[in-house]
Amino acid sequence: MTQRIVILGGGPAAYEAALVASELGADVSIVADEGLGGNSVLWDCVPSKALIVAAEAMGWRRNAEALGVRPSLGEDDEPVIDYPKLAAHVLDLGASQSRDIERKIQASGVDLLRGRGRLSGSHQVTVDLEDGGEREVEADYILIATGSSARVLPFFEPDGERVLTGHQVYGLDAVPEHLVVVGSGATGAEFAHAFLRLGSEVTLVSSRDLIMPTEDPDAASVIEEVFERRGMTILRNSRAISCERRGDEVAVGLKDGSEVVGSHALFTVGQVPTVQDLGLEHVGVEPNSWGAIDVDSVGRTSCRWVYAAGDVTGRMMLASVAAMQGRTAMWHALGQAVQPIRWDSVAATIFTDPEVATVGLSPSEAEEAGFPVETARLDFRGNPRSKMINALDGFVKVHAMVGSGTVVGGVIVSRRASDLIQPLAVAVQNRLTVAQLAQTITVYPSMAGSVAECARMLMARLDPQRR
Repeated sequence: MTQRIVILGGGPAAYEAALVASELGADVSIVADEGLGGNSVLWDCVPSKALIVAAEAMGWRRNAEALGVRPSLGEDDEPVIDYPKLAAHVLDLGASQSRDIERKIQASGVDLLRGRGRLSGSHQVTVDLEDGGEREVEADYILIATGSSARVLPFFEPDGERVLTGHQVYGLDAVPEHLVVVGSGATGAEFAHAFLRLGSEVTLVSSRDLIMPTEDPDAASVIEEVFERRGMTILRNSRAISCERRGDEVAVGLKDGSEVVGSHALFTVGQVPTVQDLGLEHVGVEPNSWGAIDVDSVGRTSCRWVYAAGDVTGRMMLASVAAMQGRTAMWHALGQAVQPIRWDSVAATIFTDPEVATVGLSPSEAEEAGFPVETARLDFRGNPRSKMINALDGFVKVHAMVGSGTVVGGVIVSRRASDLIQPLAVAVQNRLTVAQLAQTITVYPSMAGSVAECARMLMARLDPQRR
């Protein structure tokens, strides 16, 4: 008997789940009120990273000149930023990717319903169609993958002109003269970096001693040093408590009584799971105290035929994680053998310059889990490839278990760390040892050579004959 699957949402969790379910022979419908790919493709990951690439282009000329290559323009000529064109370009990239996903979904036989869906009874979804009217859809299993939205605190009201959330930066008519970024996590650091490169004066308001407080402290220190070297102002231990629009300026009030005034303010203070108006009460599912939907290791909610995946579950809000959660939920629902997601092996990157990529456990997390680890660090300043491309900021760290030498985590801060983290991700996922990592031949000269060299340092340190 063919299983009927209905998926609420259109982001990575939703469309990856739909592809898996279709491949397994299910009758699948996706209910989405925006282009497939959701926030991740249309407004978040794809556009923001494309914006960062464009911003980094501003540094390429300076880097080229340091390497002895001078453009034909006069020495005092600076590149001109056509910001509306740039913003349109990055949004077009997102829209193009969304269309590609939609074509793939429809080619797989998935029914795409444009509108908003809600649970309305046992195994039933009601869809308010975009073009009017309602449609009732029966389902053996339902997957909630409605994502998240930018958190808006009571003291600020985004207007899309001067007071902004991340989605609204693409609607500006010019690069901000002075951008005040409130929130120094991954998103705040990325936007602060991008607009600094594009020519804005940037003030980054951080409520902690270090920016990116959930990251490796040494990594955060490197990024802080680079930001300040390039001219950014970082206000540490400064909590924003008010925001006032004053004509063409915005004043952000701080807890210590001072204020910082800029031409624009960008608030990046987290994401909120989208659980409103989903009809959860009809199936006995209640959001937790954080406003997210609790799930078990394979994505089931408290209602056994309702699954949830992605940002709406409040776990690691990454597109890659959402996609795997969606796949896992469908594999389980449709009777496939499935391994629960290993949260101790997830790789992630903050796309600043240099990038910060991490995988697995930190030393403190490993200690909490009950096993001691040893860490080795190797800076890139001695790497020949790093010298060639003038990318000397950053390092490799490898964390391994004392005794077995099993790699449990790592950190890379460097240009294209998002690619360089892969050997460590493979090692963590497959429980390889530092010896196996160190004894793998790497290309010379390459940045990846430092990963193997760092593993070799740790291999020697963990040798019981040397301890």
